[in-house]
Amino acid sequence: MSLSPSPGNAISVEIRYENTVGKLSEISKVIAEVGGDISLIDVITTDRKFITRRFRINAASVDHAKQIEDALRAVAGAEVLDVYDCTFKVHEGGKITVESTCKVDNADALSMAYTPGVARVCKAIQAEPALADKYTIKGHTVAVVTDGTAVLGLGSIGAGAGMPVMEGKAVLFKEFGGVDAFPICLDVDDPKKIIECTKALEPNFGGINLEDIKAPACFEVERELTKMMDIPVFHDDQHGTATVVGAAFLNAIRLTGKKPENIRLVVSGAGAAGLTCTRILQSLGIKDIIVCNSKGTMYDGKPGLTVPQQWLAERTNAEKLDCSLKESLKGADMFLGLSVANILTREDILTMNKDPFIFSLANPTPEVPPEEVADYASIIATGRSDYANQINNVLCFPGLFKGLLTAGAKKVTREMQLAACHAIANVIPQDELRADYIIPSVFDERVSPAVSEAVYKIATDPNAPQTPLYFEF
Repeated sequence: MSLSPSPGNAISVEIRYENTVGKLSEISKVIAEVGGDISLIDVITTDRKFITRRFRINAASVDHAKQIEDALRAVAGAEVLDVYDCTFKVHEGGKITVESTCKVDNADALSMAYTPGVARVCKAIQAEPALADKYTIKGHTVAVVTDGTAVLGLGSIGAGAGMPVMEGKAVLFKEFGGVDAFPICLDVDDPKKIIECTKALEPNFGGINLEDIKAPACFEVERELTKMMDIPVFHDDQHGTATVVGAAFLNAIRLTGKKPENIRLVVSGAGAAGLTCTRILQSLGIKDIIVCNSKGTMYDGKPGLTVPQQWLAERTNAEKLDCSLKESLKGADMFLGLSVANILTREDILTMNKDPFIFSLANPTPEVPPEEVADYASIIATGRSDYANQINNVLCFPGLFKGLLTAGAKKVTREMQLAACHAIANVIPQDELRADYIIPSVFDERVSPAVSEAVYKIATDPNAPQTPLYFEF
């Protein structure tokens, strides 16, 4: 499946051309003919003879952007003055900064913000460490920690190369949850070093968001840090994904009337997200689940399974079905893809029961093209923003951490995760649910407060169960 033009590959092109009737139309036609999508046109300068305009054009890839640029340079009577990649422009200088919350514009202010007055605050925190939450950034700040070994769509690219993703995560924390966050990219090569370095950060932060750490190391890192630290630790690639998948599933069954206990689910992908999504969907009532890795279905006793995969195998595929992913889809009611692009076809989906749920979340290209199965599936969700029902972790983590920090929580529990899951789903009233609207938009301003409130309620309830979020294997 060829990719559609996207803002993620947009270019900005400044063109000076003859100010004659029809020239703008000619240039627009050239862009369209090579598959570009114009999203914005601005006039820079104009006079009777020439006009200079800046075009922002969505492309499908870097190579496609170059094709658009070359086509524009070939237009007679037009001169390309400047071209830049819009995404790289956004990242220039980084995406976050530090701002002070107090003015230091006179000697009195300096004496309170720094020496000598600051010493009294330091001594107070020394005597009562919990005061750090009130008198430092700790109480409202999260560390986004990675070693860069499993960056979405890129793999093991290293800590430094992962920094733009972690900065982006920090931006999302602030924009969607009002939570301050800072990227911590660790140049280490062992899970124990990640644990050691992150544990040492505890005086600085009110929470830890683990990000893009490869499996199975991510399980050990999350488990050990949760046990060692008195602040919440959350691996978003696992639990954020599962929370939003669970919310989408809740609304899918609300809309269609299907019963979870009657659904056969096939999961493609036995990594960190596959493990956690399977567990939360079991919590929501699905009993018949088959999980596939690259070698087909997994079952208890299958040779060559990793420890996490063995955990899955013991809890799924009770019939011990031994076949390929494609074969396992026969008679299934739901497909959840957390794997790789284009591994299924329309014909494969047609072997499923009528009106299946298709959650095809591989990014940027889904496991099966949504267009090919839209007439057969009752619900389709993807990880992309240019399709309906985007499964996006930003629906979860900003509000979740806002609730945790407000409550002063020391741990994240499965009960909090399920509360967040239901909160996301319930943002959409029953009478507004549609096949193309089972999950709120990431820009829906109701989501983060709803999640925060739900998590806060559980975190401050002394009678609430405290089931660990991590896996113990």
